[in-house]
Amino acid sequence: MMTWKERSLAAFPAGSNGEFNLPEELTIVIGRGEGCRLWDVEGREYLDFSMGWGSGLVGHANPAVVEAVTRQAPLGSNFSYVHENTLLLGEELLRLSPACERIRFSASGTEATLYCRRLARGFSGRSKIMKFEGAYHGAAEIGVVSLFPKDPPPFPQPDSTGTGASQAALNDVLVAPFNDLETAVSLIERYADDLAGVIVEPLQRCTPPAPDFLEGLRELTRAHGVLLIFDEVVTGFRLAYGGAQEYYGVVPDLVAYGKALGGGYPIGAYGGRADVMDLVRESRMNAAPYVWSASTLGGNPISTAAASAALSVFREEGVYPRLHTLGRYLREGLERVMQDQGVEGRAIGDGPLAQAAFGAEPAVNYRSTLQWNSSLARRVMLGLFERGVFINPMGTKLYLSIAHDEPVCDEFLNRFSDALKAARE
Repeated sequence: MMTWKERSLAAFPAGSNGEFNLPEELTIVIGRGEGCRLWDVEGREYLDFSMGWGSGLVGHANPAVVEAVTRQAPLGSNFSYVHENTLLLGEELLRLSPACERIRFSASGTEATLYCRRLARGFSGRSKIMKFEGAYHGAAEIGVVSLFPKDPPPFPQPDSTGTGASQAALNDVLVAPFNDLETAVSLIERYADDLAGVIVEPLQRCTPPAPDFLEGLRELTRAHGVLLIFDEVVTGFRLAYGGAQEYYGVVPDLVAYGKALGGGYPIGAYGGRADVMDLVRESRMNAAPYVWSASTLGGNPISTAAASAALSVFREEGVYPRLHTLGRYLREGLERVMQDQGVEGRAIGDGPLAQAAFGAEPAVNYRSTLQWNSSLARRVMLGLFERGVFINPMGTKLYLSIAHDEPVCDEFLNRFSDALKAARE
């Protein structure tokens, strides 16, 4: 009889649903999760610092979310239409998001970012979209363009590695360096007549924006009639209740949400200026400008019930000060471990996000990360997995949640210290 591991390896490429690509001996099948811990089907316990790639900001099996979903499940799971849960959540998003005057739901963050880009093109009548090298904007072609180029081409040329994109699709993508406002100015001014939108992760992966970078993008795009799109799939509800818009004080034209919004359930949302969002009204069909928009599972009553419960948790007093304090605690601990072992490096991130960067080069943009010791990072991440830490071995982010606390971080840091020491031997 095949083991769970063997069955998973036989069913899925690399034994996973994407990105983990663990060595065969470390491949597992998860049985359950609670708070910030997981157990595999064989009973082994793991500290979870992936948290469903950040979708579990409230923690696994959060009681408020479980109760909301349990209450809704017997009443129907999907109607592909506005349900009372859909409306209540939509109204709350309009209240909390400075950018949103209208909103629609989708089934994922990938879908939400895709619709934002289509709206930018439909509204402007222009074809090109600018993104920043190393940024991920969902699994559609543009979302993964120039995500991890080994030998990056000159700006604004896109790298097609891993995209499966046609040359025609690549021709409409401009790529710029994050945190380089001078280059962004040059490219936007050069391509303004063809540029529909600029999409940006306000906190790109774990690299914070330089002072005035987001403000500069806002001023520049507005001056040239280019729509500014914030991909808040990661930053939404993580840095502040109002997301990166509130945290950094910059309001885009369109915004995409996902991940933490659903409290662990699948959801996406996109919204923005009323004059842009109203292009999806079906009364405009077969007339320009019009952008088709619909999602079979978008706004379903179970996911929106879970999302409203998650937002009620985020609104509790002291949640964001505690998340930021915990993030600083973890980043300081990572740097202390590296310093104690004489390893050149730093911890980057903001809020409840962290990444161990092994190298002297500061985190400014994607190309600065190419100078880091990626082979050491991979060994450390696999070493953590061996020591009972569930983590993405690509090592791009450590996700904290409301369920984490300082003792859990101390457990992690002890295992990180052991893994780092072993990786250098």
